Amino acid sequence: MSKDKKSAIKDDFQKLENIINKLEGQKIDLEESLKLFEEGSKLVKNCHSQLKKAKNKFEEIKLDLEKEIED
Repeated sequence: MSKDKKSAIKDDFQKLENIINKLEGQKIDLEESLKLFEEGSKLVKNCHSQLKKAKNKFEEIKLDLEKEIED
Protein backbone atom coordinates (compact mmCIF):
# COMPACT_ATOMS: atom_id res chain seq x y z
CA MET A 1 0.00 0.00 0.00
CA SER A 2 1.45 3.36 -0.98
CA LYS A 3 2.05 6.15 1.51
CA ASP A 4 -0.88 8.13 0.06
CA LYS A 5 -3.24 5.17 0.51
CA LYS A 6 -2.00 4.60 4.06
CA SER A 7 -2.56 8.26 4.80
CA ALA A 8 -6.01 8.17 3.19
CA ILE A 9 -7.23 5.19 5.19
CA LYS A 10 -5.75 6.66 8.36
CA ASP A 11 -7.59 9.92 7.66
CA ASP A 12 -10.83 8.02 7.00
CA PHE A 13 -10.53 6.15 10.30
CA GLN A 14 -9.90 9.44 12.10
CA LYS A 15 -12.98 10.97 10.46
CA LEU A 16 -15.01 7.92 11.51
CA GLU A 17 -13.78 8.28 15.08
CA ASN A 18 -14.79 11.94 15.07
CA ILE A 19 -18.25 11.09 13.74
CA ILE A 20 -18.73 8.41 16.38
CA ASN A 21 -17.69 10.82 19.11
CA LYS A 22 -20.15 13.43 17.85
CA LEU A 23 -22.99 10.92 17.66
CA GLU A 24 -22.27 9.52 21.12
CA GLY A 25 -21.29 12.62 23.00
CA GLN A 26 -23.19 15.57 21.66
CA LYS A 27 -26.82 16.47 21.60
CA ILE A 28 -27.47 16.93 17.92
CA ASP A 29 -30.71 17.00 16.02
CA LEU A 30 -32.04 14.18 13.90
CA GLU A 31 -31.10 15.83 10.61
CA GLU A 32 -27.47 16.27 11.67
CA SER A 33 -27.39 12.71 13.03
CA LEU A 34 -28.59 11.35 9.70
CA LYS A 35 -26.03 13.44 7.83
CA LEU A 36 -23.23 12.14 10.05
CA PHE A 37 -24.48 8.56 9.77
CA GLU A 38 -24.51 8.83 5.97
CA GLU A 39 -21.00 10.28 5.92
CA GLY A 40 -19.80 7.55 8.27
CA SER A 41 -21.38 4.84 6.11
CA LYS A 42 -19.49 6.13 3.07
CA LEU A 43 -16.25 6.16 5.02
CA VAL A 44 -16.83 2.58 6.22
CA LYS A 45 -17.45 1.42 2.64
CA ASN A 46 -14.28 3.16 1.48
CA CYS A 47 -12.18 1.69 4.30
CA HIS A 48 -13.60 -1.78 3.67
CA SER A 49 -12.76 -1.50 -0.01
CA GLN A 50 -9.20 -0.39 0.71
CA LEU A 51 -8.67 -3.16 3.26
CA LYS A 52 -10.10 -5.76 0.88
CA LYS A 53 -7.68 -4.62 -1.85
CA ALA A 54 -4.78 -4.82 0.58
CA LYS A 55 -5.84 -8.32 1.67
CA ASN A 56 -6.09 -9.46 -1.94
CA LYS A 57 -2.63 -8.06 -2.69
CA PHE A 58 -1.25 -9.82 0.37
CA GLU A 59 -2.79 -13.12 -0.76
CA GLU A 60 -1.37 -12.64 -4.26
CA ILE A 61 2.13 -12.03 -2.91
CA LYS A 62 1.81 -15.01 -0.56
CA LEU A 63 0.78 -17.33 -3.41
CA ASP A 64 3.64 -16.13 -5.59
CA LEU A 65 6.07 -16.78 -2.77
CA GLU A 66 4.66 -20.25 -2.14
CA LYS A 67 5.03 -21.09 -5.85
CA GLU A 68 8.64 -19.95 -5.82
CA ILE A 69 9.42 -22.00 -2.73
CA GLU A 70 7.88 -25.13 -4.25
CA ASP A 71 10.00 -24.89 -7.41
